[in-house]
Amino acid sequence: MNDRIVYKMDHQSGATLVTTLLMLLVVLMLGISSAQIAVQGEKSSRNDRDRQIAFQAAEAALMDAESDIEHSPDAGKSRSHLFSNGSALGFPGETGDACGSGEQNIYLGLCRHAAEGMPPVWYTVNFLDAVANTSSSVPYGRFTGQSFQTGSASLPVRVPRYIVELMVYKKAGLRADERSYFYRITAVGFGTRETTQVALQTVYRKAN
Repeated sequence: MNDRIVYKMDHQSGATLVTTLLMLLVVLMLGISSAQIAVQGEKSSRNDRDRQIAFQAAEAALMDAESDIEHSPDAGKSRSHLFSNGSALGFPGETGDACGSGEQNIYLGLCRHAAEGMPPVWYTVNFLDAVANTSSSVPYGRFTGQSFQTGSASLPVRVPRYIVELMVYKKAGLRADERSYFYRITAVGFGTRETTQVALQTVYRKAN
């Protein structure tokens, strides 16, 4: 009788151990899943924050470009006189010509709109090129004297850049020589990583 009782108790203890191990395994799997969800959520939040930083940088570049066109606050660097709603002064000769390049070039980043059927100008410009002699886009503050803080942590890794594309406005019923001009600005901002980029566009017409 005693032997049978001992045997039953040992059998019950073994079943309890297996059940406990299974429960621990389930808890462990739930813990791993929760940790993975938390990590993915943190990555998603970090990517969203980085995109917002790039978005704000691109917006800042748009405003800098508008100041460049309308009235630069830095008279020593200003080229606002090149822009007019009635003149194409300062832009390459014909449709489809390359944008002005070189950071010492007063026509830097000024582009004619692409010919019909060709890729748009903003699509062909390399906004990542920051080499002073070859770049075709304008770094923030180049013609306005404004400064843009970059660095680590929550700051953009590099200054935003923009181009200004000359657009022709022809009102119906006017002669071929009766035309006015406006500008399409394309700006690219960067996040805390260079791979995080946001491109924004706006159109601007200079006051008379």
